[in-house]
Amino acid sequence: MDGGKIRNLSGGVNQSGLRDHNERLLLSMLQRQGAMPGSDIARRTGLSAPTVSTILRKLEKDGFLKRGEPVRGKVGKPSIPMNLNADGVLSLGVKIGRRGVDLLLSDFNGNIRLQDQMTYDYPLPETVFGFLEKSLASTLGGMETDAINRLCGIGIATPFELWKWNDLVGAAAKKFQSWRDIDFDREIRRFSDLPVFVVNDATAACRAEHLYGRGKEFRDYAYFFIGSFIGGGIVMNNTVFEGNQGNAGALGAMRTTGPLGESRQLVDVASIHLLEARLIEAGLDPDILWQQPQDWSALSRYVDPWLGETAQELAKASLSICSVVDFEAILIDGAFPASIREELVDRVKRYLFNQDTRGLIAPQIKTGSIGENARGIGAASTPVFSQFFLNTNAGLSAM
Repeated sequence: MDGGKIRNLSGGVNQSGLRDHNERLLLSMLQRQGAMPGSDIARRTGLSAPTVSTILRKLEKDGFLKRGEPVRGKVGKPSIPMNLNADGVLSLGVKIGRRGVDLLLSDFNGNIRLQDQMTYDYPLPETVFGFLEKSLASTLGGMETDAINRLCGIGIATPFELWKWNDLVGAAAKKFQSWRDIDFDREIRRFSDLPVFVVNDATAACRAEHLYGRGKEFRDYAYFFIGSFIGGGIVMNNTVFEGNQGNAGALGAMRTTGPLGESRQLVDVASIHLLEARLIEAGLDPDILWQQPQDWSALSRYVDPWLGETAQELAKASLSICSVVDFEAILIDGAFPASIREELVDRVKRYLFNQDTRGLIAPQIKTGSIGENARGIGAASTPVFSQFFLNTNAGLSAM
């Protein structure tokens, strides 16, 4: 990635009473920009050199930072770049999906250390929490005490109003409706005392892209994640914006028009569940779409028309989004092979070229880079972000 494209974070203050803010600022800068010496940090933040030096020493002592190799060749003492210590903070992420649930262990740099999965027909509460209890016990049982002490929480990525998307009937449908009354914090506390952070699954995917993917190239953008159901997120002022009720960027609920002129939602016309339905109608097992590693090459007869229809809908939705906020880019990712993502983005670009853009500045259309695991990685990053990084939109959600 071209480092020149990465936007700078700034706004440090020197008052001793705001140390927490400054620590978050430095950690956020190092996460976003990569390793750099204290002199560069001071110059970019506007903090004094002594203030930066004091904070860096404290963060290093606490195990959150580590020193790189000295950089020589300039006048004076060699500079020592500081970087995030991958082992300094660990977190757990849970992704509750239509087809399966994942539990993963992530480090301070967003790398997956461990991952466990279970598939199902539908995500019933007793199934999901039974898996999590067993998987968490197994995960912690294989970790050293020091690593366990570095765990900062459990992030849970779940669809908004999970109980509304199912086609079950009878007793199973009644069980599925029980999600409406689920308190995730209470359920997790039956077998863990780690802090619990619940986030919309598409918002979690957006956060993963912003922290660890191409999101570093842009200050403000909208993001689509296409799974069984399409969702999205928005980034403003270098931070994922969750909104008053944690549901900002609910792009799957955008209005569109069906073939007979009827009002539809984007989730009804641009989701992988539509492709699943086509495979079932053709007598094929839709599980092939989710097998790892993913390979859709034998399904081109069914994938190609789905790509065309999805691309048209995303092109229209992208312009609708930018009529509200002039985002500089639209990023597109999903639970599909990288080749499918590239083809989808290429088609969206072509369809966008032929759209009526009067009064609008057409956004750049870019591929995301995290892929199928984005929701789980984003879930794991939520406790980390909440406790260690700077939220430049802090206060906006409460206004």
